[in-house]
Amino acid sequence: MPVREIPKNFRNVTGIAASGNAVGPAQFESTLERDFLALLDFSTEVARYEVQPVRIEWSDGRKKGPRHYTPDVLVEFVPELQRQPWLCEVKYRADLAKDWATLHPKLRQGVRYAKQHGWRFRLITEVEVRTQRLVNIRFLSSFGRRNIPQGEIETVLAAIAAEGRSTPAAVLQLVSSDVWRQAEYVPALWHLVARHQIGVDLETEITMQSPIWRVS
Repeated sequence: MPVREIPKNFRNVTGIAASGNAVGPAQFESTLERDFLALLDFSTEVARYEVQPVRIEWSDGRKKGPRHYTPDVLVEFVPELQRQPWLCEVKYRADLAKDWATLHPKLRQGVRYAKQHGWRFRLITEVEVRTQRLVNIRFLSSFGRRNIPQGEIETVLAAIAAEGRSTPAAVLQLVSSDVWRQAEYVPALWHLVARHQIGVDLETEITMQSPIWRVS
């Protein structure tokens, strides 16, 4: 569970993200954090994550009493990857530059703490978050939450199985030669991509001509 409750903030967007991978409430205190959590939730490589996971305390001899720092997110990966967990701080680059004197000692303690626990400390900015992958995930997420008739799911899966590596346009043409009928199956196709039953390259713009394939 989070060690720190994120307060309401009238300057930044705060809230709790809907999440199936989060340990405890998936709280965020900026749109950048919200978008980073969206990437984590969509990734098949992430087993779980926890926001505000630990409170790090230390003394630098210059300030009365201990200093403290709470990193934003701890990310754990699926076991088969054998990857170190990430202890993450999520910040806009402009905020890093503006507040560097205050942030630098905290980040150093984050690096030290992560090493002590066999983790890797990661500084995450908009460069890593605001990507084509995020655009694609935003597009797919609404389809992933829809209730799609099982018959439509089976029809699309059968079509892509027959095609092998294909494109959305080609799969829909195999489903039906009627363009209106094809349109009815578009939500089912993107639903299957969002649920990782059909694969697509998330690093490039998704179109009706994007390569897609059945995920075994």
